[in-house]
Amino acid sequence: MSDASFRLSRRGFLNFTALGAASAAVSACSTTGPGPAPIQPPPPASVEPPLGDYETMYGAMSDNGFDLPAIPVNKIDHRFLRQIVPDPTGQRPGTIVVDTTGHFLYLVREGGQAIRYGVGLGRAGFEWSGDAVVQWKQKWPKWTPPDEMVARQPELTQFSAKNGGMPGGLKNPLGARALYLFQGNQDTLYRLHGSPEWWSIGKSVSSGCVRLINQDIIDLYDRVPTKTPVVVTANIGAPEEDMPERKAIPIDNGVPTGSILLGPVKKLTNEIF
Repeated sequence: MSDASFRLSRRGFLNFTALGAASAAVSACSTTGPGPAPIQPPPPASVEPPLGDYETMYGAMSDNGFDLPAIPVNKIDHRFLRQIVPDPTGQRPGTIVVDTTGHFLYLVREGGQAIRYGVGLGRAGFEWSGDAVVQWKQKWPKWTPPDEMVARQPELTQFSAKNGGMPGGLKNPLGARALYLFQGNQDTLYRLHGSPEWWSIGKSVSSGCVRLINQDIIDLYDRVPTKTPVVVTANIGAPEEDMPERKAIPIDNGVPTGSILLGPVKKLTNEIF
């Protein structure tokens, strides 16, 4: 073997040895057993699907045989139109919160969000506060004015409890839907309900409870099950404004006789305090 061949062979051997050492070093950085599980990114916060445009949300619609007219959204302060907002209530998702100061109703959602609806407040709705639960829901509910209301407005005698109440319809004060609020087994006679009087949203009027635009109460009705908790409070925002000096009376005479509720109901009265 020549000196040149020896030098080449020796160089090749050294190169091969260096390559083997490098491979061993790389192998030493890997593990043959199961390593720690990869860190998973946190799941994205729940985001409420967009609601759509106002012309669609408040457009004319047919519902259970009644034709609801479109709402002139340009004539309503847009603060009181349905929208998704950061939740200001701190309540658990699924809770309804009525802010009697701001004239808003919040449906608390996941991810720190809420769907906010504008409401109009009657005298009873303005003064009543507390915790309740949706014990009954009704589409196009019958309205039975309280006896005290009939006494003040004799023209309502035809709709008294004795005469069977006012059937559901476009002119019914309870509107397209009503959510009946109970405390324990007692009907509070307090209602979240629709109203054909869209111009009263965001305002305080002399009668009624908490009224929503009919398209909004239909949307809310479809989103909440029975037993939904409800909080009515004046603690979100500034102090309440003054209301006319009138005795607060409920809008309704009580859940209609024969209604199927979620539990026994005590004797009903015409007072909510």
